[in-house]
Amino acid sequence: MLPHWTHNDIAVNGVTLHYVRTGQGDKPPLVLAHGFSDDGLCWLPVARDLESEYDIILPDALGHGRSQRIVPGQPVDHAANLAGLITALGLTAPIVGGHSMGANTAATLAARFPGLARALILEDPGWRDRPPQQAEAQQPPRNPWFEWLQSLSTQTVEEVMAKGRADNPTWDEIEMRPWAESKKRLDLNVLSATGNWMDWRDQARGITVPALLLTADPEKGAIVTPAGAAEAQALSAFIRVVHVPGAGHNIRRENYPAFMQAVRAFLAEIR
Repeated sequence: MLPHWTHNDIAVNGVTLHYVRTGQGDKPPLVLAHGFSDDGLCWLPVARDLESEYDIILPDALGHGRSQRIVPGQPVDHAANLAGLITALGLTAPIVGGHSMGANTAATLAARFPGLARALILEDPGWRDRPPQQAEAQQPPRNPWFEWLQSLSTQTVEEVMAKGRADNPTWDEIEMRPWAESKKRLDLNVLSATGNWMDWRDQARGITVPALLLTADPEKGAIVTPAGAAEAQALSAFIRVVHVPGAGHNIRRENYPAFMQAVRAFLAEIR
């Protein structure tokens, strides 16, 4: 976090959310929603590069970062919470962006709360079909990512950073500390939380504002396939697709120049 940025807590929908803000309300608002197990400061490079033009708000989702912890069994509605934050801060027609879970949140917000956002930036949302329901007698499959997150109480931030560097050798060093700190701050109750989820096709169908859908290479781990992107465009004429080559699910971390080129071109179009 840069020294002139501010951070605060705000109560919305009966929960308290933490957020970082780069401006003072004197520039167009840009809200960026992070992915699962990240937090707002994981947008550090993007916020740093766009803060001269936008008042950027970086919220921590419920159970993430410095936001309120989740009570076991408490339903989680990230889209409603984000809508509540936008309203409580008095933001007028913000651009709303998101990565992964945050992109789903942004798209769901646009579908459920029309008129709140004036444009969307969606970085590889989790737009995949859900597997069929498991029979109750079957054991759920192991999730190595969840197991790793559950092991972090015994690790230092520096140790988590070391794993991040080993697993993601192409990431810029500036990404490592915010990413590692977000993992250490994660409320593990999010791993079993239930939510108000919307099918991805309903998300796409409900988008009625300009939306940039950033996709990457499925063979490198990206979620949205070319067929999925084409289907999304068929569901909403407001969606435009830009493919960023040489990147996987973490598009901005794996090809930052191409990511920012696409984002800046989109922002210039909608000014």
